[in-house]
Amino acid sequence: MSLADTVKDRFSAEFGQPPAYIVRAPGRVNLIGEHTDYNDGFVFPMAIDRAAWIALRPRADNRVAAISIDMDDRRDFALDDLPRPAAVDWIDYLIGVAWSLGERGYTLGGWEGVVGGDVPIGSGLSSSAALELATARAFYCVSDFEWDAAAMALACQAAENQWLGVNCGIMDQMISAAGVEERALLIDCRSLETTTAPLPAGTAVVILDTGTRRGLVDSAYNQRRAQCEAAARHFGIAALRDIDLPTFLEREHELDPLIRKRASHVVSEAPAKRWNAAMRTSWANS
Repeated sequence: MSLADTVKDRFSAEFGQPPAYIVRAPGRVNLIGEHTDYNDGFVFPMAIDRAAWIALRPRADNRVAAISIDMDDRRDFALDDLPRPAAVDWIDYLIGVAWSLGERGYTLGGWEGVVGGDVPIGSGLSSSAALELATARAFYCVSDFEWDAAAMALACQAAENQWLGVNCGIMDQMISAAGVEERALLIDCRSLETTTAPLPAGTAVVILDTGTRRGLVDSAYNQRRAQCEAAARHFGIAALRDIDLPTFLEREHELDPLIRKRASHVVSEAPAKRWNAAMRTSWANS
């Protein structure tokens, strides 16, 4: 049975009728550009066939009631009284998205639904972004606003940055919001301009599970971002995207060794800018 059928059937069993909507948002794998998104650089991810799903129906009040199949848990909250997380739990991703959308002026409707996903948690495939974007889709279904992929990605990124405390870049949310089947997506993380890139016929992307698990909140992710921002401040630029490799090599000795190591990785990925410009024309003609 597909996961879509699973959340649909669980919804029917819980609420006595089929859901009004079923939404999904995919996880992702990145092909080119690691730690470049929060440095305003370029990334080249693609959506994968694992996703977060929500089966739902609107409510007449301003509450959200959600059942998590994966966590075997049910929670609810009021949209006009959002509780700040003490320790981050699955429901806090939904609450954070509601908070972020509200901060941006969206008037949200309540809903009740069943949440399920098959993006492995802590595997580096962006299960959190998938859940956030699926939540944004759920609110879109029951509220009166237009769907805009970049705006929704930014709102979900803000939820992760400001509500959940993870200073992630925009890549994960942007590919989950704007991914296209059988294509990778080149993202300019400063302008949020995107270009879809067709995959060659017969392409297979193999994802290996190393057994290592990570949680961005508990990892050195925030520290790495701070180190990159410190390097940018040292060079008097907005982000490491703005320094070319020859200039960096001339001045890298000025940096603390660990900060130099972090910045060197990002700046050495910068040639993707030239690759990006060269490939746009061929992709546009595909």
